[in-house]
Amino acid sequence: MRPAGTDEGTSEHSGRPSGLLGRRIAGYRVESEIGRGGMAVVYRARDLRLDRTVALKLLAPELARNDTFRRRFTHESRVAAAIDHPHIVPVFEAGERDGVLYIAMRYVAGLDLRHLLDQRAEGDPLPPATVVRITAQVASALDAAHDHGLVHRDVKPGNILVAQGTDSDHPEHVYLTDFGLTKKSLSLTGFTTVGQFVGTLDYVAPEQISGRPVDGRCDVYSLACVVYEMLAGGPPFQRDDDMALLWAHQYDQPPPLAERRSGAPPGFDAVLAKALAKRPDDRYGSCLRFVAALRTAATGARAPALTDPGALPADLPPGPPPVPPRWARPAFRPAPR
Repeated sequence: MRPAGTDEGTSEHSGRPSGLLGRRIAGYRVESEIGRGGMAVVYRARDLRLDRTVALKLLAPELARNDTFRRRFTHESRVAAAIDHPHIVPVFEAGERDGVLYIAMRYVAGLDLRHLLDQRAEGDPLPPATVVRITAQVASALDAAHDHGLVHRDVKPGNILVAQGTDSDHPEHVYLTDFGLTKKSLSLTGFTTVGQFVGTLDYVAPEQISGRPVDGRCDVYSLACVVYEMLAGGPPFQRDDDMALLWAHQYDQPPPLAERRSGAPPGFDAVLAKALAKRPDDRYGSCLRFVAALRTAATGARAPALTDPGALPADLPPGPPPVPPRWARPAFRPAPR
């Protein structure tokens, strides 16, 4: 985990002293702290019933005291636990014990993407092929969540866990975490106040900043910010203060990759510009469509037309038609049972 205490993933960081170490919470014995953020602290813990290691997230006490939040937390935790996807950290259990709201998740051995990027030499980006592999796995997880009606709202390197892959063709296995608590809950409980939003400044979508309604396309924007950082060695907008950074997300265009690194495939700029569009309608219609355009650009082929938010490369192999994201479906269509 990030030493500054701003990320909440479930890969291990050196434990820090805590009064909860050694304590039993529900059926879990707390062993070491993994990371902490504004809403929660994540611990490595032992599941005493099944004798396995888990990541145990304990939420801030003020959240547990809010009745509306508790009900929403319970509902959305169940929805998140129902998503069976290879790139979403599985939620084993969520509940409340002695006034503490907790989520037990699979413990992932490895590092988060924030640490992997920080370990590289300053300004040293990841190879484009690695970027596309990582992005494809995160995008698959996000689209699966969107199809269940969940919007992440805080896609960032600290919530992307990178574990060892299975072979040389799949050198890393990526998990997206922090789905046990969706940010929609906070906005409905008064936990956020006027002028505040849930998200991380380097990766936050313009509609989150302005308080407009959000859907999965805000995750497309945040994922594009992460992709830009992987390719350029830093996020797309870097300013001296927070207000200037918020302004940049809403009104400025991202610098061309060539200003940050040499050797990036030239087609990436057009793809990133579309994914980072200020208006959600101007972005790709799903995260995987964004990845398809990245793959096309990485090969040097012609990028999809920028006039179509959901454009897919023409050379994709045949397959079943994609399921449109929920925000693109007719309002009168009944939800599947």
